[in-house]
Amino acid sequence: MSRVNAFLELLVKQKGSDLHLVSGNPPRIRLFGEIHAVKYRELSNDETRDLLFEIMPEHARQRFESRGGADFAYEIPGVSRFRVNAFRHLNGIGAVFRAVPGNVVPLEELRLPMSLKNLARQRKGLILVTGPTGSGKSTTLAAMIDYINNQRKGHIITIEDPVEHLHENKGCLISQREIGEHTDSFAHALRSALREDPDVILVGEMRDLETISLAVTAAEMGILILATLHTNGAAAAIDRIINVFPPGEEPYIRTMLSTSLCGVVSQQLVRTADQRGRLAAVETLINNAATSNIIREGKTEQLENVIQGGALQGMQSIDTALRRLLDEKLITGEEAYRKARTKSNFEQYREQDESAPTPTPTTPN
Repeated sequence: MSRVNAFLELLVKQKGSDLHLVSGNPPRIRLFGEIHAVKYRELSNDETRDLLFEIMPEHARQRFESRGGADFAYEIPGVSRFRVNAFRHLNGIGAVFRAVPGNVVPLEELRLPMSLKNLARQRKGLILVTGPTGSGKSTTLAAMIDYINNQRKGHIITIEDPVEHLHENKGCLISQREIGEHTDSFAHALRSALREDPDVILVGEMRDLETISLAVTAAEMGILILATLHTNGAAAAIDRIINVFPPGEEPYIRTMLSTSLCGVVSQQLVRTADQRGRLAAVETLINNAATSNIIREGKTEQLENVIQGGALQGMQSIDTALRRLLDEKLITGEEAYRKARTKSNFEQYREQDESAPTPTPTTPN
């Protein structure tokens, strides 16, 4: 058994999200959004390197040695699966392990809007799930893929870096490909996927012009594309895609996006009122006639008005999502204020946090 398993088992036992192993520091885990040091000695550079190389696949080790960083997946059977990023830093070597639930959590249990089910029922087009790092995008996408897997009979291809949630064949045949292990890039895998008779393609991240262009083209061809972007807000996601293209191509991509986009889900995690968990606050933009026209004309600043007026079609702003969680007493007014886009709307709900402090992790056995 690898020596790093003790720290990872502690992470899961404490219900943390991330384990940080950084040479020159004791291990740290993130609990409900905050990082706490484990009661353990500082890790030397050699010790950190040995811990990582015990579990690092050969392809990831080669990439780490040549590029100074690598992503890979690691699993402890019966405990959890982990997404790992190893990197070099000023004082040596470090790594962050993100815990990935062993079982895919259904959409209903995630307390996500019903509009996500409607999006997952689409047969073609582009669905974007956006948010900052650590906002639960992968969990939401896995739940949507699982819903499709239960509802349809087709071929689902996932392209990830690395593969996180493992899906079983249910109604659909599922092919999961990992960057570095099965293909060299998102763009190369996506281009190949177009010749693999897909009904649904999950693109783990749209990082560059070629990948974004291929994804939009695939959506136009009649394939359902689910993809992520690191943006805050639905309008910002639209702008990010358009701004990747050269200025002369903007009218063309705006037209394509106006017809191929199904919707944008933008989310962030908020701490629960009892300080013992986190929930997703979700903004949703659905592509209707007004949305399509705004995208085509390049007036994305008006999308906020469309979201505000589109409640009957399943749209909601991030502030509306926060207000609902606040009304249900699931989050505090202080947390809602901190995450709100228009903070003046939440001034009156700010309150002093009187909850018990989050427990500090202990030393692993």
